[in-house]
Amino acid sequence: MRLNLSGKDLAYRFGGIHEATVSRVFIQMMDILHSRLCPLIHWPEREALLKTMPMDFRKNCPACAVIIDCFEIFIDRASNPLARAQTYSSYKHHNTVKYLIGITPQGSVSFISDGWGGRVSDKHLTEECGLLEKLTPGDVILADRGFDIQESVGLYCARVKIPAFTKGKKQLSGIEVQQTRKIANVRIHVERVIGNIRKKYGILSATQPIDFVVSKEGKTTLDKIVTVSCALNNMCDSVVPFE
Repeated sequence: MRLNLSGKDLAYRFGGIHEATVSRVFIQMMDILHSRLCPLIHWPEREALLKTMPMDFRKNCPACAVIIDCFEIFIDRASNPLARAQTYSSYKHHNTVKYLIGITPQGSVSFISDGWGGRVSDKHLTEECGLLEKLTPGDVILADRGFDIQESVGLYCARVKIPAFTKGKKQLSGIEVQQTRKIANVRIHVERVIGNIRKKYGILSATQPIDFVVSKEGKTTLDKIVTVSCALNNMCDSVVPFE
């Protein structure tokens, strides 16, 4: 996972075993790691969040429950036309699988969705992946401009804060600029977490084979790889300064 070594390379390193053996052992280990490490990704209670809230969030967004963003992983081009269309990302100009990730103000991953075809919008993915059901009244979600989910989040008596944009006006007001800067300063942590996970686990930056996104029993192999990567990242030092 860290070095993204090929099956042929690993087969040679481990005494000339067959590549099929490498693949089988890797998938079995992903099943084991996924079942063991899943509990490390959990949605904390509001009281626990407030007790350990970093100072930046205490000042700028004390009610923040989660910071969300999406990231995409390249996959091989599917032979099935429908699957090819569903996974084609116009943003990445490639076939991808998209994930929604949520982190706490403390910098730990508290939610990771199953993989969706790269064609899906951020809004649809957020509304359908199960994240919103975890919200409690009064919670605040920090998100980027692409997440037009105010109405959906409002149904759970929660709010979304996104950076202001100049739609229909020449420029932002002074207050909007100040608020946008505050949101951006704390929302940037989710991008840092995504960057750390990709950097630590090189397999996520590689183009994945179609076999990894085929669901045979529950979650796909790629879903398990992503979940394990996020869980392991939660065992590392946080990217968020607490002072």
